Amino acid sequence: MTHALIVIDVQNDFCPGGALAVEDGNQIVGGINALMAGFDSVILTQDWHPAGHSSFASAHPGQAPFGTTEMPYGTQVLWPDHCVQGTEGAAFHRDLNTTRADMIVRKGFNPAIDSYSAFFENDRTTPTGLEGYLRTRGITDLTLVGLATDFCVAYSALDAARLGFAVSVQEDLCRAIDLNGSLATAKAAMKDAGVNLG
Repeated sequence: MTHALIVIDVQNDFCPGGALAVEDGNQIVGGINALMAGFDSVILTQDWHPAGHSSFASAHPGQAPFGTTEMPYGTQVLWPDHCVQGTEGAAFHRDLNTTRADMIVRKGFNPAIDSYSAFFENDRTTPTGLEGYLRTRGITDLTLVGLATDFCVAYSALDAARLGFAVSVQEDLCRAIDLNGSLATAKAAMKDAGVNLG
């Protein structure tokens, strides 16, 4: 009971037709469902923003999506409004097997700070509670899949490695946004941190 599958943000807004669609994001769902059977524990993460979240370009007059702004915790990419609490866009993709989930981690619900990682908000210090859950369950090995490779998956993998977990990212069951070379940067950072990319 030491190996968990963490499924990152397989939500409608990150799939084709969504507000922040990742190309072919829907094509990984069947493979993720099939993978679940091989794990002791399955955890889902869910982006869960209040309306008017500070990471939304619409909250910053004159700013356009995919620009950046400086926040107290560092540089923040400004996104289209997405995964607003209770909306269809925030819901899991209809084909994702959510019944296998032992836990659902909702993140990004603090209006003042974004949260890419499953472990910490973007200040890198405010925890989501996932680490404590994994430790109390005795889980040491993590495999990550989901959306998007270069943001929420990478941030989660880097934090998990920093916390001492053995971490793998199954790349064929991830898809990337690839904003200004962000995928290559994320992959290099994950390799440097000892994350197994497979």
